[in-house]
Amino acid sequence: LVTTRAFHTTKAFRPRALSPALTTALSVSTTAADNMCKTTAISEGNPLLQSWAAQPFHLPPFEEINPGHFQPALEAAMEAHIADLEAIASCTDNDFDSILGAYDRAGSLYGKVGGVYGNYISSLNTPDMQEVQSAMAPILSRHRSKCYNIPGLFEKVTSMYDIREEMANKGEWTAEQVRLAERVYTAFVRMGVKLNEEEKKEYGDIQVELATLQTKFMQNILKDEETWEMVITAEDMAGCPEDLVAAARQAAVDRGHEGADEHVITLGRSLVEPFLTYSTRRDLRKKAFDAWTSRGELSEERDNLAIATKILRLRKRQANLMGHTTFSEYQTEDTMAQNPENVMNLCMDVWKRAKEAADKERAMMESFLSEKGDELEGGIQPWDWRFYAEQVRQANFNFDESELKPYLSLDAVTNAVFDVSNKLYGLKYVKRDDIKAYHKDVNVYEVRRAKKDTPDEDELVAIFLHDNFSRAHKSSGAWMSEYRTQTKNLIEGADPIEGVPIVSNNNNFAKGSGATLLSFDDGTTLFHEMGHGHHGMLSDCTYEYLASTSVLKDFVELPSQLMEHWLEEPVVLKEHAKHYKTGETVPDDLLARLKAASLFNEGFATVEYTACALLDMAVHSLSEYDDDFDLSEFEKKYLLEIGMPQGIVMRHRPAHFAHLFASSSYASGYYVYQWAQVLDNDVFAAFQETGDVFDAETAERCRRCIYSAGNTVAPQDLFKAFRGREPDTSFFLKNKGMA
Repeated sequence: LVTTRAFHTTKAFRPRALSPALTTALSVSTTAADNMCKTTAISEGNPLLQSWAAQPFHLPPFEEINPGHFQPALEAAMEAHIADLEAIASCTDNDFDSILGAYDRAGSLYGKVGGVYGNYISSLNTPDMQEVQSAMAPILSRHRSKCYNIPGLFEKVTSMYDIREEMANKGEWTAEQVRLAERVYTAFVRMGVKLNEEEKKEYGDIQVELATLQTKFMQNILKDEETWEMVITAEDMAGCPEDLVAAARQAAVDRGHEGADEHVITLGRSLVEPFLTYSTRRDLRKKAFDAWTSRGELSEERDNLAIATKILRLRKRQANLMGHTTFSEYQTEDTMAQNPENVMNLCMDVWKRAKEAADKERAMMESFLSEKGDELEGGIQPWDWRFYAEQVRQANFNFDESELKPYLSLDAVTNAVFDVSNKLYGLKYVKRDDIKAYHKDVNVYEVRRAKKDTPDEDELVAIFLHDNFSRAHKSSGAWMSEYRTQTKNLIEGADPIEGVPIVSNNNNFAKGSGATLLSFDDGTTLFHEMGHGHHGMLSDCTYEYLASTSVLKDFVELPSQLMEHWLEEPVVLKEHAKHYKTGETVPDDLLARLKAASLFNEGFATVEYTACALLDMAVHSLSEYDDDFDLSEFEKKYLLEIGMPQGIVMRHRPAHFAHLFASSSYASGYYVYQWAQVLDNDVFAAFQETGDVFDAETAERCRRCIYSAGNTVAPQDLFKAFRGREPDTSFFLKNKGMA
């Protein structure tokens, strides 16, 4: 996942689906927010508004920041941002740099303050921070709308858009400048600048209400995850591996349980999924599963289904204002897919194959139960699937995930991903223990590489923050975000360090009392987020607006999913998968069994995901939401209609489907992971075809076309530049075992 970059309202917003919306409005009264913050914020000496030049690499002064600093800092930054944009609108010069160059530079203070704010509400969203977030959500949304509706500004943007081809033909503009003119113009149009004044007001009001609702939706999930727990004993954890028992014990300690035999299963995926996989207690599996799949509706006070329904109605009206019948039409218009039909064609093709694979997997589990003479009341239920899939995996493939985990400590997998990064792109990670971040568990690194002209010397490429552990007040899931985005278009006199990106990767691994051991899936997640990290660190664009991950949504997961492939490579595992106690290298026999078992349960995983993508597109393709519309009933009827296999539920049910309802970024867009899988499997095949997954020439082409170009070139053209042709789905289907 990718979170909002730089918080710059003049940029193309990319709010992370697992983060509350970062955009909202000034139309509501600010009195309550003013009163809340005045008692804690000191305008003079606010660290968010002071120079950070004394900080290493101009990092934020984390140790000085408290929640009360954010509102006054954001208000000052918004005021400066509007002044920047008004100066462009009134500028008498009509050249590229005076309009689009200045537009790209506008709001530097807002981006600086907002970069910290956006990361805090995801990674350190304490109760005080949540108060600030709730107060600021509508204010920020209104600011965003105002930025697009400053008198004369769109006319300036249009003047640049209208001459782009002429200037390119004359050789006066680069291709990147043409692309900037096109993307900025498109953003303005999609924000409703061509609407009449009455419609603009309604559109802005919709954005305000959406931001408020989306913020509440995410906070409700966070509250459910923070408060629900299942307190059990070591005996209750029968069947669970030692590292899971240790993690549950650590979770109990972290939550203040003092009993020597108290263990806690939380709703964090890194605890609940392993428990569902290994626990022999069917009753406890059901209890954990029911709570896990009911996040967002565990309390009558936190009714996310009602919130989601309001969001759907508002989005439908938003789409209508923009000339579309449904939100899915509006949302896919500016994507590689271009329309809902193309999305559905891909997803339904995969769906049919995935159902067949899942049915075969269930048949194998039923056969396993029959051979053992066991009977399950009601057959295999959703809280049973992971458990019996693991039993079959062990019986049929002689592979036990817990046998592999000691070789996949967090340290080992981190070293592996850094080494792969170095071999492919020449990046070196230098840990800086002397630099303190916003939490003691966050590691800070300098990222360096050899200079092109003087390879004996190296240069700073990025600053990297690695935040790996689950904890209270941190959003669930995994994501990449940025405090600062790569750019060459700096304000005159700015320190060049301001163009060096500050990239953050967040995971939610269960922290053990000793070494933290990862499942293979956890390791894949770490590699995935580093792929996003590469997209930010390797960015080489002139304009921040086009830099880093600011690409079309169905391209943004290509760099991340591509990186996952290297963890599956034996050459990587043999070098880095070392037993955390003995240092022994992972045995060849274990790797062979891992590979043999790798496709088992792929049907389940693909059904779990694709059902979400299909329902997302279906619910956003409705042209009406009647007064009696019931989202829960829609879910049941739609899954029945498409033939959801028995024993599987959606990976994200509507009440906690943050991708859809905690922001609009992935709404009608959850399909993007599958779309990108077609691309990433094809790209990795190019490495395989050379006979060397670290082939230098292919890696350089990949860096240039996939990781460094940002949105300077249309994504379909970037893919063609790398592969020399259109994408081929056969690699994806083969690697899924569904060819």
